[in-house]
Amino acid sequence: MDKYIEGNKAAWEEAFDNRDVSWGADITERIQNEDYPFFEKEMVEILRNIDTEGKTIGQFCCNNGRELLSLVKSGNAAKGIGFDIAENQVAFANEKAGELNLPCTFEAVNVYDIDERFENLFDIVIITIGALCWFEDLNRFFAIVAKCMKPGAVIVLNEQHPFTNMLATEGDAEFDPEHRTECCFSYFEHEWTGNGGMYYMTLKSYRSKTFTDFTHSMSEIISGMCGNGIVITGLREFDHDISGAFTSIDHRAFPLSMILQGKKM
Repeated sequence: MDKYIEGNKAAWEEAFDNRDVSWGADITERIQNEDYPFFEKEMVEILRNIDTEGKTIGQFCCNNGRELLSLVKSGNAAKGIGFDIAENQVAFANEKAGELNLPCTFEAVNVYDIDERFENLFDIVIITIGALCWFEDLNRFFAIVAKCMKPGAVIVLNEQHPFTNMLATEGDAEFDPEHRTECCFSYFEHEWTGNGGMYYMTLKSYRSKTFTDFTHSMSEIISGMCGNGIVITGLREFDHDISGAFTSIDHRAFPLSMILQGKKM
């Protein structure tokens, strides 16, 4: 396992062990009573137009499993398989699948290490906010994703827009609340390390084990997909934030989030 990935595994497992009691507490109730909970409304529009009934769906970097469970239930899929590096999050997701009696299983594995058992398995793949940044090499990442997709399978990626790579957020030394749209970093290359924890999960500040993540340009994302036999079939860009870091500049004409669609040839 790459050293930075090993470090991220430890940091994510630490964060999940220290999660706030509210984190994930609504999964069972919302999935039982709502259609497509935990997805952005634009993502729901797209997912409703994909034939998921009786299909096998994969999610890479599935976190606590809520999105995959939501899609399998609402889309009446035959099976869902999620991958995440954090063993405790995967155990939690499998527990929720059991509570909901849904045909989902979750695997604790580094995406780079996914083996041949999953080749040509998925009809549909989803990747959601906060996944791509944990991989230094997107060509290597999408090579694994593509290998797991059947010919003709579709992929839907709902992510933070690469434009936001250039912006500072609270906690960065460069952050200035009076100049939130000032470009502080390179669009093309930046590696981040931090020990500030995962506040959205823990709702507290703590000195965490080291997280390492990477920004990626739009060209890296698209080239990673196209270079591995995935044809781009759609791209939508939005002026609202889905990461929680840039909501103060929502609807001010900056691209903050996106949905990218593709199909394996």
